[in-house]
Amino acid sequence: MARHLITSALPYINGIKHLGNMVGSMLPADVYSRYLRQRGHEVLYICATDEHGTPAELAAKEQGLPVAEFCAQAHDAQKAVYDGFALAFDYFGRSSSEQNVEITQHFARRLNENGFIEERAIRQVYSPTDGRFLPDRYVEGTCPHCGYDKARGDQCENCTRVLDPTDLINPRSAISGSTDLEVRETKHLFLLQSKLQHEVEEWVSRHEDDWPQLASSIARKWLTEGLHDRAITRDLDWGVPVPADTWPELAAEGKVFYVWFDAPIEYIGATKEWADLDPENRDWKSWWYDVDTAVRYTEFMAKDNVPFHTVMFPATELGVREPWKKVDYVKAFNWLTYYGGKFSTSQKRGVFTDQALDILPADYWRYFLIANAPESDDSSFTWEHFTATVNKDLADTLGNFVNRVLSFSKKRFGEEVPAGGEPGEAEAKLGEEIARLLAEYESQMEALQFRKAAAALRALWSAGNSYLEEKAPWLEIKTDKDAAALTLRTAMNLIHLYAVVSEPFIPATAKTMREAFALADDTAAWVTPDEARALTALTPGIAFTVPPVLFAKLTDEDLENYKERFGGSPE
Repeated sequence: MARHLITSALPYINGIKHLGNMVGSMLPADVYSRYLRQRGHEVLYICATDEHGTPAELAAKEQGLPVAEFCAQAHDAQKAVYDGFALAFDYFGRSSSEQNVEITQHFARRLNENGFIEERAIRQVYSPTDGRFLPDRYVEGTCPHCGYDKARGDQCENCTRVLDPTDLINPRSAISGSTDLEVRETKHLFLLQSKLQHEVEEWVSRHEDDWPQLASSIARKWLTEGLHDRAITRDLDWGVPVPADTWPELAAEGKVFYVWFDAPIEYIGATKEWADLDPENRDWKSWWYDVDTAVRYTEFMAKDNVPFHTVMFPATELGVREPWKKVDYVKAFNWLTYYGGKFSTSQKRGVFTDQALDILPADYWRYFLIANAPESDDSSFTWEHFTATVNKDLADTLGNFVNRVLSFSKKRFGEEVPAGGEPGEAEAKLGEEIARLLAEYESQMEALQFRKAAAALRALWSAGNSYLEEKAPWLEIKTDKDAAALTLRTAMNLIHLYAVVSEPFIPATAKTMREAFALADDTAAWVTPDEARALTALTPGIAFTVPPVLFAKLTDEDLENYKERFGGSPE
């Protein structure tokens, strides 16, 4: 089986993330990782908190904490939420780790040796009020492209255009709010991306036809506009230090590397963090160094992260002139909006992941988000849509099927899988339909088409309901007890099948369904279409229990409560 390296965009450390962040990176990566593990592949799913840059310093300042202490607390808080969502990372690291510092500095030295880093004097915004140079995110103002008045000095959150602080109209300090700003000369290191343009173009051209159009079009747009040399150091107190053995003057001035330089390297750093926990059994380089086709590397991210992962980080990897693994497939997502407006961490708009778990268990959110993932275009979260999806798909189609099959069988046949007669035409027809739908589900999961995979999974659940309605065991039992027993036994086999193949989407519910049956040595990791066709995993006599209600239906009162708490519009 193949070895799969999977990473999702690193969540910023400056606060709990919203649902848009979850569905744009970590959750689909988890669903895919779980699926691959079930199919027998060797998988390493790596993520980490992105702890450097101005967001960390500003958030720590706001809370009155030293930045290191703030980051440690925020990392634990974020990890708790991701545990709550059942994200099965192999390792969830920290970009402030010693491992990331070591590897980032190694990359910088190698780039310098190869002629791809240059020290330049530049003019940078300085705040006399704050007594310091202001890195990009410490400067706010109006975007010159779209007029958004809360644009940052590195990127406009509204139109996603990359900016320099000096591009902003009416700039102000994000620290003090002072508009008394000057432009002074200072020295920084630049990554000479212009010298790597053709190499990046050649690399992208070998991959872009396989990527989703969203990812390839963004990468191509950046390349068409031309790669510009980019400053990769900042004047901050917190970050990966510029190594003194290579740039003593800049190190003495306290320069640190730009967060977008060290953050992607943290994928490697976090893998080393993971390996260092058990060095006798884990080899981090076997995933990253000189592996080429031995490892398939898939990245998950929202569209605003795509340029850095398809252009800037590959340029860095190419420039070090060492055989580091580069991404094979970039799964990019559009925005999940909140009633048509953007979710926003900075503006606290929308539903945040900790709030979501306070309302309902993770499987409600996991299923809804993946079933409505913003793949081909933006998708909108509304409470009306969420409630309707939960009630129709989870409560009625899956939950009600499981409950009525097991409850009715227990009432009429006791707490063991009934025997009944031999399968007939209806069961053969059902088996063919299940095999077809399962093959479709597998195909869409392999293609990383999550909405289509969810539709195929939903169709699998619906097939069970259609079979139950057709056979009507509540009527069969009046005239043919064996026929009713066969119907219920077949339906229970469907429940076991659903437990196995639904696990990537709704792992807690899948576990509950599987544990309803006292099946000795239940080690089925997956069910192939051919195996599913027979529907014979459960044989007569196996004990079962009726689990609690899998999914509670949401009421009109619930809907109104959610809208009152969070608002029924983005305003």
